[in-house]
Amino acid sequence: MTDTTEQLRARGPKSPEFHLAREILGGLREALFRDVFAYRLLPPRTTGGRGARLLPKQIRPYAVWNRHALVVGAALITVSIAYQVGVGGNEAAFFLAGLIPAVAVLMTLVRPVGAFWVSLVSTPFTAALGNSWEGWPWTPDAFFAHIVVMVVVAARTRPRTALWMWLLTAVYALGTEAFFDVGARGYSASDAPAMLFFSALALLVTTVVHVRREAQREVTVQRTVTAIERDKRTLLEERTTIARELHDVVAHHMSVVAIQAEAAPYRVENPPPELEQAFVTIRENAVAALTELRRVLGVVRAEDYEAPDAPQPTLADLDRLLDNVRDAGLTVDKAVTGAVRELPQGVELSAYRIVQEALSNSLRHAPGAPARVEVGYVLGGLGLRIVNGPATGLLKPSPGAGHGITGMRERVTMLNGEMMAEATPDGGYEVTVFLPVPLADRLDPAGEDVA
Repeated sequence: MTDTTEQLRARGPKSPEFHLAREILGGLREALFRDVFAYRLLPPRTTGGRGARLLPKQIRPYAVWNRHALVVGAALITVSIAYQVGVGGNEAAFFLAGLIPAVAVLMTLVRPVGAFWVSLVSTPFTAALGNSWEGWPWTPDAFFAHIVVMVVVAARTRPRTALWMWLLTAVYALGTEAFFDVGARGYSASDAPAMLFFSALALLVTTVVHVRREAQREVTVQRTVTAIERDKRTLLEERTTIARELHDVVAHHMSVVAIQAEAAPYRVENPPPELEQAFVTIRENAVAALTELRRVLGVVRAEDYEAPDAPQPTLADLDRLLDNVRDAGLTVDKAVTGAVRELPQGVELSAYRIVQEALSNSLRHAPGAPARVEVGYVLGGLGLRIVNGPATGLLKPSPGAGHGITGMRERVTMLNGEMMAEATPDGGYEVTVFLPVPLADRLDPAGEDVA
């Protein structure tokens, strides 16, 4: 008794077979029964397609309507087939019989699912109206139109819809075979097997193309998202690096200010109380600012990040950098114009990093090409120009992520500077940067403020 009850429960609405059948019927209802005659206009293509460039320029803008033109052409071919079949007989009846499947073809432009049902349901009426003895149950024009309708509907909907349309067409074809004796009625042969074969082939090709296009679209979207995320990540990493370097620079100077303020009173014999209090206030403010700076900017440091033990590079280390890239195989010259002077550490560090990145790009993208670094000390700041010639062709360029320019722009933007990076007429590449230096920050070679 218990086993029988369990078996009945297994066959009940909670059994896997029931859920499978419900999913199948739900898919059929969603594909071909819900909003059958909903208005869904076929939109024009965003571009004319690959074949548009082969057309004359006068009609090339109209290539976005090529799918609509193909559907209209298929409808005209349907009417033409009906007329040709009816030549020598009742041409008017055959022509009228061809209009019904032609209308179904045109309906795929605005109501695709409804067009399939019109094509399928009108099949016996077009056969009776045309009185065709060429086959059953589809007349030649209806045969062609029905395949066109299924192909267009499959292209405009999901691949699952193509399967449901083919199955319903097969059910209709098998039903006519079962209820109508084709030979006894005088028909030459049934065209149901031909319909099922050619429609299956056409729908298979359409589905494969549709799935391939969807996959390409998804890949394009994912590549775009990945590229955007990569750019954002690189931008954040570069900003983090700049923030770290800025933290080290400012922390160093604030530490020096605090130490100097603490030691200053001892360098003056019998300093007045006001002076001692002023130095105490300076030191307290410097220590407080240093603590706040480390608290705020310390969040940009990764847990495994260690502050560099060596001093940050400046333009004085530029010759060492050029020697390193020369050892790597890059022929590089340097030219310095203007009065060489010490600049703020942030400007010196950013200038050094910009030259370093530009030379790295030359090594990566133009191997074997000579490069030139120009440093100009002008009244308003510092000018940089890094230019390289075209690749010699002897060495293969290395692909890069393309974020070096982004990092350089970040550094220039941080200092309110200007930057231009573009290809040169001879096939090389040029990076031009200007970093402004406020008058109060300009130092003479002795390290004293010129203001």
